[in-house]
Amino acid sequence: MADQNLENLEMLVTVSRLLSSRLELSDLLTYIMQLASRVVLSERTSLFLLDEKTNELYFDVALGLSPELQQIRLKLGEGIAGTCAKEGRSIIVNDTVADSRHAKKLDKKSGFTTRSVLSCPLIIKGRVIGVVQALNKTDGDFTQRDLRNFEAFASQAAIAIENARLFSSLREEKRKLQLAFSQTKEGNIMLGRDGVILLANDAARGFLGADAASGVTFAQALDGMTISPAIDTLLSSEAEILPFLLERSAPKKLCLEGCCIRIKDGANVSASSKLLIFRDVTAQKTEETLARNFLSLISHKLRTPLTVITGYADILKDDAALADFSKKAADTISRQSRKLSVLVEVLLNYVAIDELTAEAVEKKPELLCACIQDACAAIAAHTDGLSVTYGAPLPQNAKTAVTVSCPEDIKLNCDRRLIKSAIEYLIDNGFKFNCRPVRLVNVAASAKDGEVTLTVKDNGAGIPPEEFGRIFDKFYQIESSFTGQVEGWGIGLAFVKKAVSVHGGKITISSKPGEGSEFRLVLPAGL
Repeated sequence: MADQNLENLEMLVTVSRLLSSRLELSDLLTYIMQLASRVVLSERTSLFLLDEKTNELYFDVALGLSPELQQIRLKLGEGIAGTCAKEGRSIIVNDTVADSRHAKKLDKKSGFTTRSVLSCPLIIKGRVIGVVQALNKTDGDFTQRDLRNFEAFASQAAIAIENARLFSSLREEKRKLQLAFSQTKEGNIMLGRDGVILLANDAARGFLGADAASGVTFAQALDGMTISPAIDTLLSSEAEILPFLLERSAPKKLCLEGCCIRIKDGANVSASSKLLIFRDVTAQKTEETLARNFLSLISHKLRTPLTVITGYADILKDDAALADFSKKAADTISRQSRKLSVLVEVLLNYVAIDELTAEAVEKKPELLCACIQDACAAIAAHTDGLSVTYGAPLPQNAKTAVTVSCPEDIKLNCDRRLIKSAIEYLIDNGFKFNCRPVRLVNVAASAKDGEVTLTVKDNGAGIPPEEFGRIFDKFYQIESSFTGQVEGWGIGLAFVKKAVSVHGGKITISSKPGEGSEFRLVLPAGL
């Protein structure tokens, strides 16, 4: 008995070692079939896997069975194998003729006569993934000792199948990632925590040259290029996503824009690697520079003639000697030229801020209330009948009104002119794109945990959700049929986003068509 137990143990150890050496699922399944017969000395073995979608047992195609057998499926509870899978327990049947559970269709399809069956479920973490069977004991009946040995074998086989499946899944995911990494038109570089390039796709090497290769530091690959922010900042940053810009002026101008994604290694932030994704924006940057220079030139050229036109129109409309028609024409010229002057001023403001960086902004402590008051005063200068209230109810007859709720002690470390202009644009938009009989804008501010939150909410037409991603783009305007669009450049919200960004803040929007819009600005609090 002791010798038999030792022999069984040695065989199971050998089986375990053999199964663990197979990671290809097709090879493993065939190997399990071969070993199963040796474990309990049976004439043949069968192996079913469970289709979790249909709850049916099937023969895997990799086993090389006949097409007839490959098409057979057993429902849970059908046949000895189906009963074994459904109940999750082993079954010994030494006389299949006397057992009604035996699925005779299997013998009919295979041409094999099954006299006895030892069936064991393949179980992983309490979940049945298949059934392995030994058919026809070569020397008598299957015994309880056979059952224990076969259960031990089935347990090892289940683990091996699961490992092979995981390996196959991991290999497929790796293949997909490598395909996406290598074939994308964007440059992709994976950096180790020491800044050494681990992987670089063809697009990255096309942009940076052959130096962008594994084992080279990212700094070495950037020979002749400038990067913003600096490489040290890029590598040490704990930000999940950090935008960056690579530029080269010679021998040919090249601008690469992208983001650095931190790939965290468990809980150790310092061990994070970095994924750099970037694309060529040279043409875009060149166009933007040309457009900005053109707009700046045109704006300055328009300023002087518009001032002259407005001045003479004002003189003419007040001339008592002119006929009524002439006075009306002069008044129209004056109003339209002033409107155009405002548009030109807006354009000049945006051109001035478009290339502004956070480092170039001159910041000093300012009271937020003062910025809001400046914005309201600027809007009142060109908005007839505007009513502005600070912490007080609206007048009953107000048709165009701003209500302000802002603690007097809230401070920002900011460029007052930029913040004032941003607030002015938001309030002005709340009126311009509002066709209601009573147009209302509410401005509220609060401070908490080192941040100042400023909300500007209107009762206008609202903004459809599909527009949220585009309304901050310069020169973009929602169709006039929806908003009652008025004259403008479509750069007000682009200005606001830029002004907030250079102050280290962020802007979000919540809106529903017909229910107005709320813009939320979050800025660092001042001391």
